[in-house]
Amino acid sequence: MIEIVPLETPTLGDRSYLVHDGSAAAVIDPQRDIDRMRRLAADLGVRITHVFETHLHNDYVTGGLALAEAAGAEYHVNAADAVAFDRVPVADGTEIAVGDMTVRALATPGHTHTHLSYVLLAEGSDPAVFTGGSLLYGSTGRPDLLGPEHTDALARAQYASARRLADALPDGTGIYPTHGFGSFCSATQSQATSSTIGVEKRTNPVLTESEERYVTALLAGLDAYPAYYVHMAPANAAGPGAPDLSEPRRADAREIRRRIGDGEWVVDLRTRKAFAAGHVAGTLNIGLDGQLATYLGWLIPWGTPLTLLAETPAELAAAQRELVRIGIDRPAAANVGTPAEWSDGEPLRTYETATFAELADVLRHRRVTVLDVRRDLEWTASHIPGALHIPLAALADRLGELPDGEIWVHCAAGYRASIAASLLDTIAHPVVAVDDDFANAATYGLV
Repeated sequence: MIEIVPLETPTLGDRSYLVHDGSAAAVIDPQRDIDRMRRLAADLGVRITHVFETHLHNDYVTGGLALAEAAGAEYHVNAADAVAFDRVPVADGTEIAVGDMTVRALATPGHTHTHLSYVLLAEGSDPAVFTGGSLLYGSTGRPDLLGPEHTDALARAQYASARRLADALPDGTGIYPTHGFGSFCSATQSQATSSTIGVEKRTNPVLTESEERYVTALLAGLDAYPAYYVHMAPANAAGPGAPDLSEPRRADAREIRRRIGDGEWVVDLRTRKAFAAGHVAGTLNIGLDGQLATYLGWLIPWGTPLTLLAETPAELAAAQRELVRIGIDRPAAANVGTPAEWSDGEPLRTYETATFAELADVLRHRRVTVLDVRRDLEWTASHIPGALHIPLAALADRLGELPDGEIWVHCAAGYRASIAASLLDTIAHPVVAVDDDFANAATYGLV
C-alpha cells in the first residue's frame, strides 16, 4: 500500500512530501529543518532512501542535501542544474526504483528553466505527480523569479508544461505541488487542498484558456515577491548543510540598547497588541503569529545582525526554525523575558491600535493621514480614497515622503500594519495601527 504524507510549512505556503511503500521512502522538496522529516519517517517505521528536488527553490533553503547525507539516501537533482555538490543527476524520462515504487522525472520548465516534476507509479495504485512549482491547484508557479528577461519565455514554457502533464497522465492522477498554499512562488492562490489531473483540466486556466489569454492574465496578475528570494537559489546551488538550532547567545538590556544604537535589527516577536502596549524604543515588531520569515526576510537588509526578543524559550526556538528556512541561520543574540527587562531602565514606548470603525469616526472630525501598506494589486482592487499608498516593502526607503502629523496605518488584516507602525515608531512618528480586516473598511463607508 502506497502512502503519500504531506509535511506542511504554512508560514511559507509550501508542502514537502514523504511517500513510502511501508519500507522504503522517498522525500520530495524537503524544507531546511530536516528533523521534522526524519521524525515523520521514524514514526512511520520507514527508511528514507531517495530525496528528490523539483527545482532549485527561490522561496526557501532546501534541506535536501543535508537530509540525504543524514539518511544515507540518494539525492536527485536535475543534471542541468549547476550545483557545487555531488548528486545523482536526473533528466527528462529518468526512472528511479524506490522499493516497490517507480519515480519518473518529467521536464516541466516554467517556474525555472530546469524544473522537473516526478510521476509516482506503483502496482495497484493510481499514479501521482509531484509538480513542485509547475501545475498547482487552480494555478501555476510564477514565471518571473529569474528576471524580466526570462519572464515571457518561462510563462509560455509553464503553459506547455502544464499541458504536457495533462496529456501524459490519466485524469485520476493525484497532484501534489510544493507551492500554492500561500507561497509567493504561486502565480495566484487557491483554497483547494487536493486535486487531480481531471479536476485541473476542467478548472485551471492554464488548461482551459488559450496560450495568449493565459500568458496575458498570468503576467497581469503578478505582484511583488520577497526580496530575500534573490539569495535562495544561489544558496541551494551551493549545497546548504543542516541548520544549527541551538539557543543563541543571550544579550542583556545594555547590549540590546547598544545594538539598536548601532543600527542593527532588534525584532520583538510578540503579538502586535502586546507590542503596541509597551516595547523598547527602536525595536521592530514582526510577530511570530504571522509570516515571520517572509516579512523579516523581505525587509531586513541582507546580512544585518539580528537580535530576537521573545517571551518564552519555545517562542524563540520557533522563530529560529522559521528563519533557518530562508537562510538566516544564527541570530547575533537573543533574550527571553519582558519589555521591562529589555529596556535598560528607559521608559517603554507605546502607540494606539484601532479599528476601521474608529478610523471612519476620526475622519469625520479631524484630518489624519491614512497609510495603506498593502501590495500594488491589493491597492488597485480597492482602497480608501485619499489614502497614501506605500507598500510595506518600500516603506523604509520612503519614510521621507511621510507628512507630519498622526498617521493611521492599515493593511489587509493588521499584521503588516503592525510592522509598519513599529517602523514609524522607531523614528518617533505619531502612529495608530489599524488592527482590523480591510473588508470592514467598506462596512463603515471608507471605500
